[in-house]
Amino acid sequence: MCFLFPLHSSRSSPSPRSPAMSLHQRPHQKPLGADSLPVSTTPANAAPSRPLPLLTLPYLFSLLALLLLLALLFPWGPPRHSALASPWRSYTLQDAAAFAAASGNGTIILAAVSGPYLPFLSNWLISVRRAGRANQVLVIAEDYETLERINAAWPGHAVLVPPAPDAQAAHKFGSQGFFNFTSRRPRHLLQILELGYSVMYNDVDMVWLADPFPYLVGNHDIYFMDDMSEVKPLNHSHALPPPGKKGRPYICSCMIFLQPTEGAKLLMRKWIEELKEQPWSRKAKSNDQPAFNWALLKTTGQVDVYLLPQSAFPTGGLYFKNKKWVKETKGKHVIIHNNYITGFEKKIKRFRDHKLWLVDEHSDESPLGKI
Repeated sequence: MCFLFPLHSSRSSPSPRSPAMSLHQRPHQKPLGADSLPVSTTPANAAPSRPLPLLTLPYLFSLLALLLLLALLFPWGPPRHSALASPWRSYTLQDAAAFAAASGNGTIILAAVSGPYLPFLSNWLISVRRAGRANQVLVIAEDYETLERINAAWPGHAVLVPPAPDAQAAHKFGSQGFFNFTSRRPRHLLQILELGYSVMYNDVDMVWLADPFPYLVGNHDIYFMDDMSEVKPLNHSHALPPPGKKGRPYICSCMIFLQPTEGAKLLMRKWIEELKEQPWSRKAKSNDQPAFNWALLKTTGQVDVYLLPQSAFPTGGLYFKNKKWVKETKGKHVIIHNNYITGFEKKIKRFRDHKLWLVDEHSDESPLGKI
């Protein structure tokens, strides 16, 4: 923020006015005589006087000090009024949720991104649009630049819920910035549920191969996918899987569907509590998923859960690493998650290798255009 300091200039007060003089009177002037001519007092052999030079050291130091002051007051030039006056700065989650839900009969498809993830957002949006669901999408922008960029191309589909986290640190998996970024997720979801909307959350390193909504059968509080790569039978149970070696299940928090029920709200509150009890540390470089699984386990019997079919919603550790299984389940896949790998470039290469990096040839299908 720039602070402008007023410059105090000393204005001399007007001098008293002399008595009015008649328009017909002229002042008496004494003619100059020979003895009243100005006489030079400069010796004849003296050097002619020169004007005082401006580029003296005190003058240069004063000029430099002034420039430094101006640089501090205006580091990037005058305020950019267009950014400050942007209507999206006052756009609330309530406004944005109502906008997205209006196209989906009360159901929102939610994603959250910071600037580095925009190419993945665009790739995911192409697949969602092909399924006919793009108008239901609401993006939680985690920095103001991303908010403006999305809404400039696709008005109304992005909102920022303050305070904005550090956008530059949020993309490195295992960092405190990444934890802070992902730990905001249950709060966003709970707010939407309390507004009375159903919501599907997706990470943007996913690709839809078909519409997932026909698979949300029954009337459960929450639907989710397993994050284990072990192959399940096609007719596997839809109950919460038993705990693994760490004492909790391994459900993926990256693709969940919630209905605005008391059970779903209870689970989100428990998730928030677990995140507070398991904060990030240098020793335990956690993310939001362990806390989500502890919340599922501790609310067993209070929340109606549904495990989605593995053949339609496989984890990346299965889809990208088990060619035999992929061949046997061909035609059944619905959402592919590019997890079990870290790093932007590695994820993009893997998507390209499987012909799932759609932005290369189909960027015109993205609501955001070419990123």
